[in-house]
Amino acid sequence: MRIIFLAFLSFISISVLAQEDISYQKPSPEILALADYERAPSVLIDDRNEYMVMIYRNTYKTLDDLSQEEIKLGGLRVNPNTSMSSTMNFITNMKIRKVKDVQAQPIQVSGLPKNCKIAYLAWSPDEHKIAFTNTISTGNELWVLDLASATATRICEARLNACINSPFSWHPNGTQLLVRLRPENPSNLLDPKKEIPSGPIVSITIGKASQNRTFTDLLKNKLDEQNFENIITSELFLINLQGEKKLLKDKNLFIFSSFSPDGNYLLYSIVEKPFSYLVPYSRFPIKTFVLDTKSNSTKMVNDLPLTEIMPKGFSAVRKGKRSMNWRNDKPASLSFVVALDEGDPAIKVSFRDELFSWDAPFTSEPYSICKTENRFEDVTWGNNQLALVSDSWYDTRMTQCYAINPSNRDIAPRIFFKRNYQDVYSDPGNFETRKNNLNKDVLAIEKNNLYLIGDGFTDKGQFPFIDKLDITSLKTTRIYTSSLKDKKESILRMLDYQNPSMLVMIESKNEFPNYYIKQLEKKKISQQITFNGNPFQSIANAYKKVIKYQRADGVALSGTLYLPVGYDTNKKEKLPLLIWAYPEEFKDKQSAGQNKQNSNEFTFPNYGSFVYYITQGYAVLDDASFPIIGEGTKEPNDNFIEQLVSNAQSAIHAIDQLGYVDTKKVAVGGHSYGAFMTANLLTHSNLFACGIARSGAYNRTLTPFGFQSEQRNYWDVPLVYNEMSPFYTASKMKIPILLVHGEADNNPGTFTLQTERYFQALKGLGANARMLILPKESHSYVAKENIMHLLWEQEQFLKKHLK
Repeated sequence: MRIIFLAFLSFISISVLAQEDISYQKPSPEILALADYERAPSVLIDDRNEYMVMIYRNTYKTLDDLSQEEIKLGGLRVNPNTSMSSTMNFITNMKIRKVKDVQAQPIQVSGLPKNCKIAYLAWSPDEHKIAFTNTISTGNELWVLDLASATATRICEARLNACINSPFSWHPNGTQLLVRLRPENPSNLLDPKKEIPSGPIVSITIGKASQNRTFTDLLKNKLDEQNFENIITSELFLINLQGEKKLLKDKNLFIFSSFSPDGNYLLYSIVEKPFSYLVPYSRFPIKTFVLDTKSNSTKMVNDLPLTEIMPKGFSAVRKGKRSMNWRNDKPASLSFVVALDEGDPAIKVSFRDELFSWDAPFTSEPYSICKTENRFEDVTWGNNQLALVSDSWYDTRMTQCYAINPSNRDIAPRIFFKRNYQDVYSDPGNFETRKNNLNKDVLAIEKNNLYLIGDGFTDKGQFPFIDKLDITSLKTTRIYTSSLKDKKESILRMLDYQNPSMLVMIESKNEFPNYYIKQLEKKKISQQITFNGNPFQSIANAYKKVIKYQRADGVALSGTLYLPVGYDTNKKEKLPLLIWAYPEEFKDKQSAGQNKQNSNEFTFPNYGSFVYYITQGYAVLDDASFPIIGEGTKEPNDNFIEQLVSNAQSAIHAIDQLGYVDTKKVAVGGHSYGAFMTANLLTHSNLFACGIARSGAYNRTLTPFGFQSEQRNYWDVPLVYNEMSPFYTASKMKIPILLVHGEADNNPGTFTLQTERYFQALKGLGANARMLILPKESHSYVAKENIMHLLWEQEQFLKKHLK
């Protein structure tokens, strides 16, 4: 009997190791009170600073939201019943208030349908109205909100096709909208379970190298191809505010459409065959046309072939015209870019890209505006004499900004700045824009000056600023610097240039961010315009401080330290420590050591950190610096493990020096690349008692053509890929690990299979591991049931291994 009983116990033990039959749990009351909160409304303010629209969303989605029907085709995830992205976060209500009526209660928008699901808000050109979609069980309706009357009206039935981006845009006249509608009698989707294949799936190569990432949700067979055509097929209509429709283009595979600023021309793009099973729809064959709305004539302006083959490197681009769109400073002119190096970073040329302009009616040839030394990044139009063009190059992390004359190429571009874009201390800020007479955003030019708003990170702290740039000399003058010391001020935009004022957001560690109007010259707040309170009062007085320390090789590091409410920093009780981090790659030590954290930032606990657990008696180092540096010809990943461990040692040592923690009770955690970091730290060091790794990748050979910031492929550097992969060193794992993953991860390179296979390896080798798969979740977690259970799982795991 004793032998039988022991055998029975052994069977129970094996079953427990296999899986647990567990229902959804909730975390402890202290954590639940923080996690189950009501989300404050976000705010839209028109450029005239007249109306404020309060936007309400649910704090979380539900499992029912995630359980709606979904198909995954061509890189898209779509609800086929609604023709809307299945990952959309909907708005549930809207209210309106005059900006200056701070004492007035917001007015509830009337006319909204019950249980509305609102998305794709867009101001009309004059900003007197806002168009939006409302999703019902059978599709997407088009609605328009009139701000003056606070009334919403439906103007189109549920036929809008929102499978790819917004299904509508305003006509420049402000009385009509361009809409993408599903055909009245759309083709039915084919059911893979019922359709009998007519043959096998065959793919071929043509002897040319192509370094493609591990894209998700791709087409797999002919049935997928037919369903992809079915879901994106649309017709283009003009619809007025009374709901009267006019057909512009018959049904086709439309993926983009936009009117010229003067409204006389329509630019649109369609996808064509052959489709691909290797890349998403954005790299299928694409043709772009311009429709003259007066003559009804059409001209093809771009023809891109299927692009499965791409050169190696993050600075590689597609051949042909790209970034084609309307210029904001002219009535009807297109701009586009062409690579001068065939899109291949390995080809040595003096200039990488060339920017062109093409004026309506597009019967003459496009003309060159400028060439860029590095890869074209962006252009901000001003007027006929001024535009700003920026470029960048990944290998050097360098970027530069040119001031050009778009009407006269003979005037040489003038470099406004040239800098390492990872060097936040030298960031000059972003240029202010405002509406021109075409109601398009262009550079805000005021008395021969431009204005820049910067985040203001320095080695002494964060001090946001406004600079005035003289167009003639390209010299800047600082006209405002935030001087707040116990609060964080974010400058959102200039409101008035004649009597300078600005819209700012002000917060502190225990004061929720709110909007204010501030006078520039007096540096005084003239008006507070939102009044959101702190929903996390129980941790309002928790200790919070950005600490700075050094790595063994001298690299400056930092992190935000949290201690429980009431913790006595004089008595220095030894607490268990939780470190949350995410590795970042740099090309130089100076940029890697710069601090972007602010102690005055509002403490907003969320599932993406460990901050909740200060309520359970833990110290937390949040967003700890984990730079991975590769200077000169070296790549960051050449000594990835060594740098990871050094970062962790430095963080633990720094807090140990403060006297607050028990260094034998330290846990580490991270999400995505932070999970990859966590598994490696537990494998290659003895610094931690346990770790939590969420939605990570653990076998880099499953991402053989690059990952994160690694441009080299597996066959270039097999040792780097192998040594960085926790899967290959699973036999060394001796520390408890909690592995978490979403069941439907949509992030390239972090397929759910990564966690499942890593867990199987750990289990087979006798490691102490627990795997949690969250039903229906993608790379980020959104369902309330799953998030609450995740917090409970983490709480129990930390309690078991640290307390």
